[in-house]
Amino acid sequence: MTNENNEKKVLVTGASGGIGRAIALACAKEGYEIVAHYNHGKEKVDLLKKEIEEAGGICSLLQFNISDREDCRSKLEKWTEENGAFWGIILNAGICRDNAFPALSDENWDDVIHTNLDGFYNVLKPLVMPLCRKKKGRIVTISSVSGVIGNRGQVNYSASKAGIIGATKALAVELASRKITVNCIAPGFIETEMIKDAPVEHILPTIPMGRAGKPEEVASLAVFLLSESAAYITRQVIGVNGGII
Repeated sequence: MTNENNEKKVLVTGASGGIGRAIALACAKEGYEIVAHYNHGKEKVDLLKKEIEEAGGICSLLQFNISDREDCRSKLEKWTEENGAFWGIILNAGICRDNAFPALSDENWDDVIHTNLDGFYNVLKPLVMPLCRKKKGRIVTISSVSGVIGNRGQVNYSASKAGIIGATKALAVELASRKITVNCIAPGFIETEMIKDAPVEHILPTIPMGRAGKPEEVASLAVFLLSESAAYITRQVIGVNGGII
């Protein structure tokens, strides 16, 4: 663990999932104090917390529903009042409800947009002003290759993830003068539960590297973007996709 990071707190949303868990572990390894968000799956974040603490790190848990604006506001405002501003905010939490567009239900559309895109606003709105007053910090959003090129059966998901890209770029411009960087990671086909029902035999041939990515390969980029070495990198969308685009 690096001493320079041991007082820096990093919020990781969706820390119970594959990519979120990998990011939290990688950040903890670099000495960041982790605040692991979850909505469901407390058993998974309990195990994550235990693993981080057994390795000598610091981890606390924070529960809220990213699609519920008031829940986000009340929990996050209370946390920052008690603990101060985060150093890093990693917006990883998200859902997918895939189906061909004619078969998408209103609920399929609304759930994905309210969680993935509204979640950007709901989580960051209470946290940005404390960062601005601190005049330093890092925001990393997690989009998807689907938000860059669009995927069949994912009109709702692609729309939400493309929206995150646009919001990330705009926010980066607003916060640059405050020495706050805002960047986006767009993973491709990554080995997580989200792809467990995917037609792997059809997808792998479309990936130049011929394999799925690992959550740790996304996490290593997130850790770099949190670092002092990344202070001049902002408003960027960086793919981790094996060469799909």
